[in-house]
Amino acid sequence: MPNLNTQALVNCKSVLVYEDFLKSKERLKKVLKETKLIYSSVFSKESGNQVYIKPENLQTTGAFKIRGAYNKISKLSVKERRKGLVASSAGNHAQGVAYAAQKLGVEATIVMPKTTPLIKVEATKSYGANVVLAGDCYDEAYTEARRLEKEKEYVFVHPFNDIDVIEGQGTISLEILEELHDADYILVPIGGGGLISGIALAAKSINPYIKVIGVEPEGAKAMKASIDNGKLVYLDAVNTIADGVAVKKPGDLTFSIIRDYVDEIVTVSDYDIMEAFLILLEKHKLIGENAGVLSLAGLKKIKEKNKKVACVVSGGNIDVVTISSMIDRGLVSRGRIFCFSVNLPDKPGELLKISEILAKLNANVIKLDHNQFKTLDRFMDVELQITVETNGHKHIEQIISELRNAGYDAVKVY
Repeated sequence: MPNLNTQALVNCKSVLVYEDFLKSKERLKKVLKETKLIYSSVFSKESGNQVYIKPENLQTTGAFKIRGAYNKISKLSVKERRKGLVASSAGNHAQGVAYAAQKLGVEATIVMPKTTPLIKVEATKSYGANVVLAGDCYDEAYTEARRLEKEKEYVFVHPFNDIDVIEGQGTISLEILEELHDADYILVPIGGGGLISGIALAAKSINPYIKVIGVEPEGAKAMKASIDNGKLVYLDAVNTIADGVAVKKPGDLTFSIIRDYVDEIVTVSDYDIMEAFLILLEKHKLIGENAGVLSLAGLKKIKEKNKKVACVVSGGNIDVVTISSMIDRGLVSRGRIFCFSVNLPDKPGELLKISEILAKLNANVIKLDHNQFKTLDRFMDVELQITVETNGHKHIEQIISELRNAGYDAVKVY
């Protein structure tokens, strides 16, 4: 049994208590869709644990953000609502604020980075919000939103560093533990930290022994760096395919909560994210955005086995072009697509020999480039580049081995 952080429990009472989350849950009934846990046999097998998916990608706005946004806006006074709202977001908070504002009859202006996927921009506009594109990342959009707040006297709705927003996000824990009351772990994506702050506070107000694990991309681990250093750390740059959590500056409020209530933060590579995306899509027919599948990617980092683990898939707002790219990259990462090059003597029959080896090993050729002009002497060698469908990394090793035994030096391209 994990050690009980008694000091954290004392502090918890001064932040939010169980009754606060219950009130928030009641408040959100009007706008939330039920996102029942989904047992995953494939992620369970791969991780050695009993894995359950909390599919927040199925919410009306395609992400969990509606919880915190609606909770925050619904608690504003009439005077505050009349001023109008402003928010900054890479996408999901934007839609959450826009949808909540529409439902509550409040005008909203959303500042989004210029790099935000078009699907998120258009979705935000569809809920009636005024969208302003500014900056190349979230932090620059945030600066512009704060400027508008002062100029127009708007009420700013922070995407994560706000206690009412955190309270709304925490309702996820209540739902998870209603279904899986004996959960051992909850895995949560981390961007600015609002989602995991709410989940950790709510979960530990119910069961102080449960472990809450945060997952960040290796290229945007601002919160982990802050926790490791014992103070807020601001990153100079972020580099990750998970644009929804590409935050340089985590919140001070969320930092203090995570420091006291989150058991661990792990990091995952972009390849881990691609694999998780592909498995979720292929095996569960669910689409998660890159940031949304961080919790599933983080399963590899859980050392304990035979535990009950809930993974929050936080969002599914991803454009079709990115989906196509993620599928291709995921297939490569999983060893389902293999591209290699090999130099052949420029004489008849050599291509046939390669084809026979691949056919014998059940590797299906999907692309072939036979080029006589890529080598220095076209009369000596021909470069052959082949892309095949494979059944995993062991299959790829078998192909390379068989080619080597036949006298061909295959060089992996991807």
